[in-house]
Amino acid sequence: MVGYDPEAKCVSTVEAAAAGSASGLVTRVLISPLDVLKIRFQLQVEQLSSRNSGAKYHGILQAAQRIFQEEGLAAFWKGHVPAQFLSVGYGAVQFMAFESLTKLVHHVTSFSARDSFVHFICGGWAACAATVAVQPVDTLRTRFAAQGEPKVYHSLRHAVVTMYQTEGPRTFYRGLTPTIIAIFPNAGLQFSSYNILQQFSEWVIPAEGKKGGNVKNLVCGSCAGIISKTLTYPFDVVKKRLQVGGFEHARAAFGQVRVYRGLLDCVRQMMREEGPGGFFKGLSPSLLKAAVSTGLIFFWYELFCSLLCALKNTDNAGRRAG
Repeated sequence: MVGYDPEAKCVSTVEAAAAGSASGLVTRVLISPLDVLKIRFQLQVEQLSSRNSGAKYHGILQAAQRIFQEEGLAAFWKGHVPAQFLSVGYGAVQFMAFESLTKLVHHVTSFSARDSFVHFICGGWAACAATVAVQPVDTLRTRFAAQGEPKVYHSLRHAVVTMYQTEGPRTFYRGLTPTIIAIFPNAGLQFSSYNILQQFSEWVIPAEGKKGGNVKNLVCGSCAGIISKTLTYPFDVVKKRLQVGGFEHARAAFGQVRVYRGLLDCVRQMMREEGPGGFFKGLSPSLLKAAVSTGLIFFWYELFCSLLCALKNTDNAGRRAG
């Protein structure tokens, strides 16, 4: 299971980082189209409805069809290179920090590393550390996914140089405040919900064999992703709006654009112009993405950890035999 287990865990923090990186890489390739759809929905000021003639995107199928017709299949992987850096780096830091924190809690406090409350706290702190580490890459990924045609940024290097020269180094950390505010409970709920669902599933559907365990990890991870994303989604929308600040000219083809002076100003403008529903734009593809991505993240992480553990045991057995 995810987290330190004094009775069964045989993967070191370095191996946890490797497993987290690998799980992030594989998952990102599969969920990139959903991420592009989610970002396009979040950044659209107009209501997401076919009844609104000024809205470019109305729903998942219509948006997917329009993006394909106007920008081609490759558009669903816009920003994929920075997104991969994001996923690999985030996965490495998050799981390494989580394993280290749960181990620390187990040894220096009276709490068990398997408690859901411990998973909530450690998961939140681990995600905050990972977020600070990869926030510049997340901003780059958002801008690549948000830009239309003709492209403003032609390559990752061009984007970094242009943003630094025209907007300064602070632009790479746009949206960090709402990200940190949202990521702690979001990640905490992911890890704690996954832990609770794993324990519950052992009572209801005991895993029989490796295949059953992998399916259980996938299902529990998907449910944990839906729970956490639903409860913290408005912060994600605000973060995306702030990340494209200073990038308004590239958004003209997608509809209305707004300039936000900060977190509170963004919240006030959205509430005044779009109402409470504005904070949940793109929720459908986001929930679909959260279910798929979180399920796959935990699925691949557990699988890679099992493989690393098996390799280590095989190696140790070979040494003893020799």
